[in-house]
Amino acid sequence: MGKETIDRGERSKSESNDRAYAFADLSGYSLKQRLLIRVADLVFYLLIKLVGWTTRFEVVGWEHFESATSEGQVPIYAAWHECIYLGVYFWQKRRIVYMTSRSFDGEYIARFLQRFGFGAVRGSSSRGGARALIEMARLVRNGIQVGFTVDGPRGPRHVAKGGVVMLAKKTGQPILPFHVTAARGCRISSWDRMKLPLPFSRARVELAAPIYVPPNADDTNIDTKRAELQQELDEINQRGEDWRVSA
Repeated sequence: MGKETIDRGERSKSESNDRAYAFADLSGYSLKQRLLIRVADLVFYLLIKLVGWTTRFEVVGWEHFESATSEGQVPIYAAWHECIYLGVYFWQKRRIVYMTSRSFDGEYIARFLQRFGFGAVRGSSSRGGARALIEMARLVRNGIQVGFTVDGPRGPRHVAKGGVVMLAKKTGQPILPFHVTAARGCRISSWDRMKLPLPFSRARVELAAPIYVPPNADDTNIDTKRAELQQELDEINQRGEDWRVSA
């Protein structure tokens, strides 16, 4: 294989990777929807930036991040949907690619994620999920970290879906569960009971031990690993709530 062919392949890979960080074409939306997406994108970006800038984070379990990124490993982040706002601020500028839904809500979420230095792949358990998983697997093999809100995009709340486990099986990379708890905030009446953090609050970020899925895992193994992920997320969520009450 000649140098020109290798260079062309590297350029193609780089261009393909960069697509995850570019704003999507909105021509498929109505004029009103395009306007609302852009407004929501900027409003949430500014709110997250303000609240995150005034938040004092404390981290528990950072050794699990170090374990999941050692020896060239590429972690696959997993959290509940309700963690998205402070989670975005905490993990910003790491070029982590998240799966967002193919929807109006998913589009403005993708945009404010990209403003914080994340990437986005469109797909969900109900629309385009298989194709999005293939794209996520390609990104992981290219050394790019990815993440999931594992009960999204529409719930049920705090029920882990299996896509992240399948991706870990296909790529051989570890799942890294984490949770973010704000000491002060207000819950809204969304399906995930999102807690919007208040400015000048404290927040606890807890990471659990990495979860590895064997490449030859069968359906029973997949269910076992999904249950393990569920348990880890439930436990760090509960510890976060216990911390919040005592904070």
